[in-house]
Amino acid sequence: MGQHMEGVYDGYTAARRPVKLRWTQWSPDIRDAIAFERQIKGWTRRKKEALINDDHMLLHFLSECKNKSHCKNTLL
Repeated sequence: MGQHMEGVYDGYTAARRPVKLRWTQWSPDIRDAIAFERQIKGWTRRKKEALINDDHMLLHFLSECKNKSHCKNTLL
């Protein structure tokens, strides 16, 4: 968090300081944490807000496949 606040690395947050931590989750394995961070980065803003607000019902609803083009990882 400190490195983000100081702008140590160029990137998204370096130009958007100050940053505010909105959600966190502990992981015993750094690889799992990185994989989950990458997954979240692909989510819509609405889905990220549901996660931040701990709205599991909305998060589940937003995660459901709505049509064939949306369901890339399912057998249709």
